[in-house]
Amino acid sequence: MTSKKLVNTVTGCADDALNGLVACNPNLQLLQGHRVALRSDLDSLKGQVALLSGGGSGHEPAHAGFIGKGMLTGVIAGAVFTSPAVGSILAAIRAVAQAGTVGTLLIVKNYTGDRLNFGLAREQARAEGLAVEMVVIGDDSAFTALKKTGRRGLCGTVLIHKVAGALAEAGVGLEEITRRVSLISKAMGTLGVSLSSCSVPGSKPTFELSASEMELGLGIHGEAGVRRIKMATADEIVKLMLDHMTNSSSASHVPVCLGSSVVLVVNNLGGLSFLELGIIADAAVRYLEGHRVKIARALVGTFMSALEMPGVSLTLLLVDEDLLKLIDAETTASAWPNVAKVSVTGQKRIRAAPTEPPEVPESTAAGGLASKHVVLVLERVCTTLLGLEEHLNALDRAAGDGDCGTTHSHAARAIQEWLKKGPLPASPAQLLSKLSLLLLEKMGGSSGALYGLFFTAAAQPLKAKTDLPAWSAAMDAGLDAMQKYGKAAPGDRTMLDALWAAGQELQAWQSPGADLLQVLTRAVKMAEVAAEATRNMEAGAGRASYISSARLDQPDPGAVAVSAILRAILEVLQSSDV
Repeated sequence: MTSKKLVNTVTGCADDALNGLVACNPNLQLLQGHRVALRSDLDSLKGQVALLSGGGSGHEPAHAGFIGKGMLTGVIAGAVFTSPAVGSILAAIRAVAQAGTVGTLLIVKNYTGDRLNFGLAREQARAEGLAVEMVVIGDDSAFTALKKTGRRGLCGTVLIHKVAGALAEAGVGLEEITRRVSLISKAMGTLGVSLSSCSVPGSKPTFELSASEMELGLGIHGEAGVRRIKMATADEIVKLMLDHMTNSSSASHVPVCLGSSVVLVVNNLGGLSFLELGIIADAAVRYLEGHRVKIARALVGTFMSALEMPGVSLTLLLVDEDLLKLIDAETTASAWPNVAKVSVTGQKRIRAAPTEPPEVPESTAAGGLASKHVVLVLERVCTTLLGLEEHLNALDRAAGDGDCGTTHSHAARAIQEWLKKGPLPASPAQLLSKLSLLLLEKMGGSSGALYGLFFTAAAQPLKAKTDLPAWSAAMDAGLDAMQKYGKAAPGDRTMLDALWAAGQELQAWQSPGADLLQVLTRAVKMAEVAAEATRNMEAGAGRASYISSARLDQPDPGAVAVSAILRAILEVLQSSDV
């Protein structure tokens, strides 16, 4: 089956992509009649060496993303995974020469088509009397024995762009730049791994992998790697990759040893999530530093991709202080990251947690519920929520992830563990504050945040008084906080509907002589009615608001949970001597 791509036409996608990059970047220009991008300030480069690179499209942001002061002068792009035309390469060489540059260095990845086409253009340009040199970059560390064609050019090529660009910007001559980058390229290696293949626009995936397989040592054109391996953890995969890259028995290894200083590049091959990329980066840093290798700089991102391939490559470049200065030199290239100009290794990565504010002495004011009643209430609430776990999850599946019961059971188990640890705070304000912190940490999801907000705000009116009017004010404060930050309102089919209905009844506690249980009984009944009424509401907030109302034929699970909690509180108080 042909893959889906967001393109206009298969044949025009490379042109459209380059047009889009240039259209959004005033520092670039297209060379008329060719798929070539050049610096828009080309005429300011008189007396400098020009740097041209390129290859097939599909490796974005390489190579055009690395055009700019301090990096490339221009890029010649071919069709997807296809070497650029000789005529376009020659046109680019002529363009930079006619702008007054003093020579051109072609930086070419080691692939047959690129070597041939860039090489032919170079020979034609030299025949015209132009000073042109070419370096062929091969940084692939996949093969243990070198092949006749040499190592493939991979993401390490981008580091050569950077080093050569810094040298050119400093006014270094063509021959010296060529000599230095040729030496530097021999001190680096790259290895890739992928979860699946990629697909050229208009074509099927280039190879197939089972759900339990990964491809190790693959190139950047969708070709298969050197071997297939079983799925494993990120730590295990990174260890396998770096062990392979630094194995001295391999002809393509990077000669890293104890105390070596390296630049690490963690490169997204196109379709890996940034979350996974961060995990890989962490594993690579831990591996290298665990082997006492100093990471002088670390670049993490997408530098040289293979369309949408969900994979990653690791590049190691051995560096000294002089080479680091070239890596750190300023550039305006849009795809080069803002890398900190300090060593990664040796930096303090963890700041001590802030100190907790001193605990306020517990209030001795009368009016709070006795500790034994609080324990009984919390125990009953926990038992109730644990018994409702599956029912709440079933209700929640209609609106998405089906975890409402699970999050409430997390809260219940956390409270049960808390109850085992010792006496509870005597003051209601501190009790609610502790509950807030516990639920924020242990409950998870938006429910944890909403309950945490409610209890934090509800605790405030109870700091001064703990009589019935204060408890009514606490309910109002909690409801206000939930509406302020949760953006839900009564009638939006959320847990707020049940709480709001109860809160309206609890305002009767503000009246002199109000009876605690009579008012609470009415409040619980109204909460249950409101929870059931959510069955017929159209969701206006929360995840359920994205679901068609026709599918929401069950009451909101959050409102059901709230009404059950209030019923549990009432039943304990009715059976106790309150």
